[in-house]
Amino acid sequence: LHRAAGGALPVSTAPQHVSRPDEVTARYVRQYLAMLLNAGRKDTTLHANARAIRTLLRFWHADNYIPSPVKFDMPRLEKKRIPVLTAEQLRQIVQACDIRGRAILLFMVDSGLRRREAINLNWGDVDMQSGLVRVRQGKGKKDRSAVIGAKTRRALLAYRRTIPAHDERDPLFQTREGGRFASDGFIQIFNRIKKHTGIHVTPHVLRRTFAILSLRAGMRPLHLQALGGWSDLNMVEHYTQMVDDDLLQEHKAHSPVDNL
Repeated sequence: LHRAAGGALPVSTAPQHVSRPDEVTARYVRQYLAMLLNAGRKDTTLHANARAIRTLLRFWHADNYIPSPVKFDMPRLEKKRIPVLTAEQLRQIVQACDIRGRAILLFMVDSGLRRREAINLNWGDVDMQSGLVRVRQGKGKKDRSAVIGAKTRRALLAYRRTIPAHDERDPLFQTREGGRFASDGFIQIFNRIKKHTGIHVTPHVLRRTFAILSLRAGMRPLHLQALGGWSDLNMVEHYTQMVDDDLLQEHKAHSPVDNL
């Protein structure tokens, strides 16, 4: 279990006296997870270890290494505020960008695509007339459709005029040399924006911002789920936690005392 969980504890401190799969019990797993907790590991680390152990135990049971399933409660993840950009922050970072950066930022926040999904796009995947974007082999190896609006399409067309290679099979977003971005190179664009503006921005922050601003504009959660490629509405809820601006505005409009 210690190795399956990535060696989160020194071997000398990991629970001992178990040498065969059929000796593993739920109590043993709980003991190991408790040791991780007492060692000061983060809740995300604890949860990742538990997932790895659960996968190993399921494999052992499927291959008859253990006679019956070993079940245990998964550690809870602390619910944290998810950073999103305000409309004003979004305007600031767009104004601070060059033509390529502006096209990338507007595209990411308008489509809600994941970083890898955006990197993999070709010019032929974007319909400049309708705004329909064909996402091939997204998360879970699933194809889906996304949509971008007229302003984002105009930004893409302005960017396209600055690059020589924009046939259907050419990358939508390109390095200065005309190649497809690697993940690290794509992130550097956002790091430069952050350095210039002081605003924390990443592809994932833009994805969350897409969700929040879409809901504020009246988009239905089911449509948001389909456009963002989330597996279920629970994930939509996870990404669309109410931010402080929402709470302030709603209380201002519906305060039980101010509205007496």
